[in-house]
Formats: sequence, C-alpha cells, structure tokens
Amino acid sequence: MTTFKVDGVELTGLKEGSGRPILMLHGAGGPPSTATAAQRLAKSFQVIVPTHPGFADCAEVERFDTVDDLAYLYLDLLDSLGLSDVTVMGFSMGGWIACEMAVKSTTRIGRLILVDAVGIRVPDHDIADLFALHPRDAAGFAYHDSKYVPDASKFSDAEKLNRARSQAAFARYAWEPYLHNPKLKQRLHRVDKPTLLIWGQNDRVVSPDYGRALAAAIPGAQLAVIPNCGHVPQVEAADKFDALVGDFMQGPPANKRSLAAE
Repeated sequence: MTTFKVDGVELTGLKEGSGRPILMLHGAGGPPSTATAAQRLAKSFQVIVPTHPGFADCAEVERFDTVDDLAYLYLDLLDSLGLSDVTVMGFSMGGWIACEMAVKSTTRIGRLILVDAVGIRVPDHDIADLFALHPRDAAGFAYHDSKYVPDASKFSDAEKLNRARSQAAFARYAWEPYLHNPKLKQRLHRVDKPTLLIWGQNDRVVSPDYGRALAAAIPGAQLAVIPNCGHVPQVEAADKFDALVGDFMQGPPANKRSLAAE
C-alpha cells in the first residue's frame, strides 16, 4: 500500500510496476473491483491506483462531494508525481472522473481508457438505479456470469466495513444528479487524446448503446464490445480486457475505428 499526499489530502492506494504510467480510477465497488486488473497490468506498466476519499480505508474529505472535486484532485496528483503521457483508465464512475479530467486538461494525459463508464445523460438509455436495487439483485446487473460474483459470506469484518463505507461515499458523489454531469456531454469535444472504450455486451448497468453514444461524443474514440460479459470486463473477461489494453497502449489508434473483441 502507498499513501499519496496531494494538496493537504492523504490518499491510500497502490503504486507498483514500471514503465508507462497508468492511473486507474475505481468505480462504486471501491478498490476490490480493480485489484486483480492492477496486479496483472503492473507486470508491464507502472500502475497507480488511488482510493477515492471516503471509499474503503481512505479518509473522507469534507470539502469533496462531487466528481468534479475528484477530477481536480487527480489532475493535481499527476502534477505532484511529475508524470507525463499518463493513460487514465476509469471504471464506471471512475470513467466519469477520467472524462472530467480530460475536458479540463490533458497536459499530462496521453490517452484514456473508459471501461463501462457513466457520466453523461443518454436519452432512452438510462443508467440502472443502483441505489434502488437490493444487493442480491445488483450483482445480476453488474455480472453476466454469477460465478464471478464475490461471495459476501467470506468477507472479513474489515472488508464488510470498507464496502459499506464505499457505498456511502458513492452516494455522496453520485446521488444527485444521478451518475452524470448534465454539462459533460457538450464538453467532450475537448478530449484531444486517443480514447478507447471497453464495454461488456451484457452490461445491465449501462448498455453498449450508452457506450456507443459516449464514444460518439469523444473525437476519434474507439469502442470495443466484449461478448458474454457484464459491467466488469476486467474480471469476467480478463484475457480479452488485457489484450485490448495492451494493443491500445502500443500506439495511437486509428480515428473512428470500431474494434471487435470476439
């Protein structure tokens, strides 16, 4: 574990590996949702995984209550680390944060990878109301194959507490407006770096059509849809996910090109 200090804020997190840097931004599930992907990618890249304030074991910061706050925090983190040509990889809510960062400044950002991201309003393609779902039902929305659903009966007391804290922090940042910024879509034309969207074909939180609308709003963005996969392709389709990331990291993608993950 690593502690990052940014503008008087202490963030818990992970920093390991070497090579081209990837800033990984987790979603509502907190650090566990990206842990195994971070370990795999750290074999080839320098992986930096901060825990959002208030999530898991990271202390809440009273002045932070919007995704906008988190976007500026992570831009400042990149400054403090002195990194350049950083790939910002965001999962679900983390993808929203990544988009908010990129429309503000791409000075230190080299490319974006958005994984089943939220953040915009798409007519007729609503984001599932995760706050209204029973936890047992929420798993069915996130995972295509139930064998990947974490077994809550095996969680330690500390894990249960961290997951409860993550849910509370998620509500703090994403409750209203629900999982989007009404003004973000009109700003996405400012994203001037290669962008890859990775989506699960069977995602019931945000459908692939939502992903297509998000990709269309970002100049030159690519969309890769992985079959037989839900909201967490980094878990359910690890090999395909890693291959897509590896290929994308090799060089700038062709503009307006659609990828097939089959």
